[in-house]
Amino acid sequence: MAKPGPVMMWTQYLAARSAAAALTAFDVDPNLQTAAMIGSLVHRLDGRRAERSRANIRRSFPDWPEARVDAAARASMQNLIRFVIETMHTPRLIHETNWAERLETGRLGEAIGVLNSGRPVILVTGHLGNFELLGYALATLGYHVDALARPLDNPLVYDWLLGIRERKGMRVITKWDATDEMVAVMKSGGALAFIADQNAGEKHLFVPFMGRLASAYKSIALLAQRFEAAVVCGYAMRRGEQFKYEVGTTDVIYPEDWADQRDPLYYITARYTRALELAVRMQPDQYWWMHRRWKSRPRHEREGKPISRVLRRNLEALPWMTDELMRELEKPVEAVR
Repeated sequence: MAKPGPVMMWTQYLAARSAAAALTAFDVDPNLQTAAMIGSLVHRLDGRRAERSRANIRRSFPDWPEARVDAAARASMQNLIRFVIETMHTPRLIHETNWAERLETGRLGEAIGVLNSGRPVILVTGHLGNFELLGYALATLGYHVDALARPLDNPLVYDWLLGIRERKGMRVITKWDATDEMVAVMKSGGALAFIADQNAGEKHLFVPFMGRLASAYKSIALLAQRFEAAVVCGYAMRRGEQFKYEVGTTDVIYPEDWADQRDPLYYITARYTRALELAVRMQPDQYWWMHRRWKSRPRHEREGKPISRVLRRNLEALPWMTDELMRELEKPVEAVR
């Protein structure tokens, strides 16, 4: 997508700053109620994304009645709007002295132990709850985190949001020239964060996610293998209707866990994806179902053939694989547009 011209850049920037100023002039909790109303309206008006969300939810929870499917799709859009408003409020609400008033960290113990170990750590999360808050919370607790992110097309808006994200010490690495910086973080024993639930395209690994094969990037597993880094799978989920969150982990993957695996690259990728699925199933109303997570399909599906021998072997080797899940994964999936 082409970058906007100077006039449009400044228009977008001033509009964003004005909206942020208006939103943060009021307490966050009433704003979250307003955000829910806006999200419901967007859900009704944006039929294409609403139907994509419903289709993704139906396939992930085939036993759900249609009313529950639609309610989850609506809540997903509400969560997205709330996420935007919370991002504006976070620097004012989360500090070193008061974070415990807003964050429950009881399920973060193992992750803190890994971060304190001095070994390189890879942090993965998904588009669930408030993923930005997860990195911000760790930085507030004194842990330096480098996060990989795509730069926005508007540099004025990007620099402004970058300042918010990095205010507590978290550094953002852009995707366009990130390899050397990622390697440097790992060599220094640092913590590198990824949002790891995007569709990776047809040339990457296809692993189970919500009962279907989904494309996942190889880079996380490659870095973990190269630097023997632990992979911490975390989440930040809203509790109730206020700005209060539970921050925790669903899995921590250590080098010894993949040491004896026949295909460690596939195992690591499948396992962190499973950990993200476990988090989604804990709070499906807060997942961003409008994403085209299953857009890319494996080669055997595109060619109308049975599942390949290599992929079948890798799937059957996963310790959590069941006959029922294997039958579901063998079914062709039409990509949701």
